[in-house]
Amino acid sequence: MDVIIVIDMQIGMLDGGPKHDLAGLIDRINALTEMVRDGGGRVVWIRHCGDGFERHEQGWEFLPDLVRMQDDLVVEKTLNDPFVGTPLANMLTDLLPHRVIVTGWATDFCVDATVRSAVSHGLHVVAVSDGHTLSDRPHLSASAVIAHHNWVWANLITNRTIRVLTTNQLLARDDQP
Repeated sequence: MDVIIVIDMQIGMLDGGPKHDLAGLIDRINALTEMVRDGGGRVVWIRHCGDGFERHEQGWEFLPDLVRMQDDLVVEKTLNDPFVGTPLANMLTDLLPHRVIVTGWATDFCVDATVRSAVSHGLHVVAVSDGHTLSDRPHLSASAVIAHHNWVWANLITNRTIRVLTTNQLLARDDQP
């Protein structure tokens, strides 16, 4: 069984500069969450709380174009790493996923922290190479940051696997080692 973690795809992320290929990312996340559900897996939505994402304020809500289901799980966090101070690690231990697929916002903060922490928690991870976004940074374009992180994740030395695959590879089930 797969678990897909969708990180911080909330209305508050629309503040600031434009997010790299946000409309395309939303479509890809919807396709991947449908694939995971159809395969008997679970969808975990990570919701940032605080820092402009105040509970029950507009920025805290998930983006309305995302397809969410009533039995999807939601984990609220206050730090970049959704494993710290939340039930996420215990939740994943109970679910026993074959692998954890990671998507969302922002590549260089919460997505990176999630990929690294999931591996540190003994999980096999798939970082979706076209499944995360951010705004341009003062020193790098968003596409450069995305390419950099995809390369780093693919080359980390870990006790579990981190695979970097495209949405199309996952949807085509072309994801065997």
